Amino acid sequence: MATQLKNLSDFSNTEIPSAQPYRFGIVVAEWNAEITNALYQGAYQSLVNNGALPENIVVYPVPGSFELTSGADLLLKKGGLEAVICLGCVIQGETRHFDFICDAVANGVSNVAIKYSKPVIFGVLTTDNQQQAIDRAGGKHGNKGDEAAITAIKMAHLAETLKG
Repeated sequence: MATQLKNLSDFSNTEIPSAQPYRFGIVVAEWNAEITNALYQGAYQSLVNNGALPENIVVYPVPGSFELTSGADLLLKKGGLEAVICLGCVIQGETRHFDFICDAVANGVSNVAIKYSKPVIFGVLTTDNQQQAIDRAGGKHGNKGDEAAITAIKMAHLAETLKG
């Protein structure tokens, strides 16, 4: 498992550009709120700690992870953002619902990124149980929200660099 080999919050081996010139959207699922709130706190703090101005971070809650795609689409349609971070948590249950939601969200996030040619970051935990989610939302494996924020910064910087 990748997180056993790397802490999601450890970026000591990579250079992180300043987030100061960029505007970010964060779409966060309300389902599994204990986990998604921790992911949000990690993402927000990582953006600010790397230079993002609080007034350049907009946050919109959506009911669940399935709605992250349309939330990101609506934010990018409005304009003015360099990247959108999608934060959610889907925990395996007794039915195949987990598979359908995870697949739809992953594909939807990718499609929105392609549609707008903007970074849309997949910060969604897809775990077998609650403990695995806790471990990845600020627990022993770090915080996926941190990782999503750093990815957003790096991708916004890449997009700016490629524009020339």
